[in-house]
Amino acid sequence: RPEGGAVKDDMAEGNAWRLKKHKVLPTGKTVVVCVLDGFGENKYKDEYNAVHVARTPHVDRLLAEPSRHRFVQAHGKAVGLPTDDDMGNSEVGHNALGSGKVIAQGASLVDAGLASGSIFEGDGFRHVQACFASGTLHLVGLLSSGGVHSRYDQLLALMKGAAARGCKRLRLHVLTDGRDVADGSSLEYVAALERDLADLRAAGCDARVASGGGRMHVTMDRYEAD
Repeated sequence: RPEGGAVKDDMAEGNAWRLKKHKVLPTGKTVVVCVLDGFGENKYKDEYNAVHVARTPHVDRLLAEPSRHRFVQAHGKAVGLPTDDDMGNSEVGHNALGSGKVIAQGASLVDAGLASGSIFEGDGFRHVQACFASGTLHLVGLLSSGGVHSRYDQLLALMKGAAARGCKRLRLHVLTDGRDVADGSSLEYVAALERDLADLRAAGCDARVASGGGRMHVTMDRYEAD
């Protein structure tokens, strides 16, 4: 409260963070948000739908009453991902839940930064760029287009952008996938990478794969990592 004791009108003061009242849902009632990992709504009600065949009496009661449940989309553009083909995951949920609006996720921000060139204008890139004349640019990351943690087109754009800005020597340390994309698909990604690296070398940037490994038991294993 201000010193005079009056409560200011937040919207009148320009505090646009306050959400407007919902057209359907009433206010003044307690709302419980339960996030059930791996639990979702699917139009296919068959024996292959684990949620459908499971014994869930409490959820069944909630679903039977329209006023006691709502469905939200947890993938694609609705949660700030580049396309509706991009699946959601725990990181996406951490950013989206409770925000009250669509927030661009990491992949979307990278796309925008590459498209505008702003990703090459930040202090971090400029710090690395100062070493291009005599140093080596090292990039480590997942080699796949699963969309959850990596996309190959973003890696390629990053390498081309660095080469165009003076990078003369580039080394990749790739982690093959098999979790966000099909098992065994790394051979296709490596073949494409080698072709693109050859083009970079022909353009004057000594770009090569320096090391590699799988994502599990190396750097991205959150289950068995020591």
